Amino acid sequence: MPQIAAPDRYRWVVVFAAAVILALSMGQMVNGLSVFFVPLEAEFGWARGDVALINTAGVVGLAVGGIAMGQLAPRVGTRAISVFGAVVMGLCVTAASQAQALWQLYALFLVGGALGAAAFFAPLIALVGNWFAAGAGMALGIASAGQALGQGTVPLVSAMMIESFGWRGAFLGLGLATLAVCVPLSLLMREPPVPAGGAGAGGADEAPTPLPPRLATVLLSLAVVGCCTLMSVPLMHLAPLMQGCGLAATDAGGVMVTMLVSGIAGRLFFGRLSDMVGALPAFVTASLWQTLMVFGFTRFATLEGFYIYAVIYGFGYAGVMTGVLTTARALSPAAKRASTTGIVVAFAWLGHGLGGWQAGALYDLTGAYTAGFAVATAAGVMNLAILTGMMVYIRRGPDPAPA
Repeated sequence: MPQIAAPDRYRWVVVFAAAVILALSMGQMVNGLSVFFVPLEAEFGWARGDVALINTAGVVGLAVGGIAMGQLAPRVGTRAISVFGAVVMGLCVTAASQAQALWQLYALFLVGGALGAAAFFAPLIALVGNWFAAGAGMALGIASAGQALGQGTVPLVSAMMIESFGWRGAFLGLGLATLAVCVPLSLLMREPPVPAGGAGAGGADEAPTPLPPRLATVLLSLAVVGCCTLMSVPLMHLAPLMQGCGLAATDAGGVMVTMLVSGIAGRLFFGRLSDMVGALPAFVTASLWQTLMVFGFTRFATLEGFYIYAVIYGFGYAGVMTGVLTTARALSPAAKRASTTGIVVAFAWLGHGLGGWQAGALYDLTGAYTAGFAVATAAGVMNLAILTGMMVYIRRGPDPAPA
């Protein structure tokens, strides 16, 4: 019995270590650059759409690198991949503090995403899921809740560092923190034990689906382009939207923290919901929530209004990422989860980069965020259409073969 209990306990070490790594890395790469927009514009005179492309470069790197890392992790081990990513990302962000030209920031965040942050997301999420033969939804919810916490706290802490040390000092601090925190935690990553029967610890815990895994991967990849195009707009542009209303960067950072702390509860809730009603229905519910609400951010101008709306939006939107992860897991064989997650998440990051860029570009054209948030809503509708079609097909089952 002790030989079984120890691995059972260690899986929670993996879950919480992964949550912290995702908090710091994704907090920087996904939306941490939002509080750097105004300082970079002020110092260099760059257009907002051009500055937003720094984030796009990072998430495109995440997308491309995520596919490769998802394929590589089962071969060389998640621990080695994660340590490598921690070193690369830490060095790239540290080097960003010395950038003198826009292309240098593009290059550093492209490499930091492709060889750094990409080494975390798909491999760590697959590893967490494989440690749980049942109840993986809650475990994945906890891991992705770490990401949500980082997406709130990293911009806030960055805004504070920018006020005290400037944007260069903030990049330097973030890079050194990545090296100091993510390298040791990456060393804790361990593969689950293989039972006597030879099956992995993460055997499928949902009923087989009539949707072929390859087709499911294609449809899910197309769907997440829409949901993440939507998701990225408030993540990347809520802070500058609020600053445009005359609110301070630290106030905007506080709203982001509030939204993403609410999102922690949302990720846990939707993780549990996926265990109860199925991954895809939970994903559809969260997607509907964010699609109905995202445009509402453009209707506020007061700090109090932003705070209240951010709490409500944050709870539901946060379930989307949990839904992506649990659905990818549910619709793929255990041996292919890392690679499937890498492919699906690659399209998610591409959507994220597209959404962040289009909102910045449309702001440059129109002087407002109305059009960018409207595009986000349309992208959410596209995502819902694909997911709903998948859910209807799965529930109906395949057509009977002709006699």
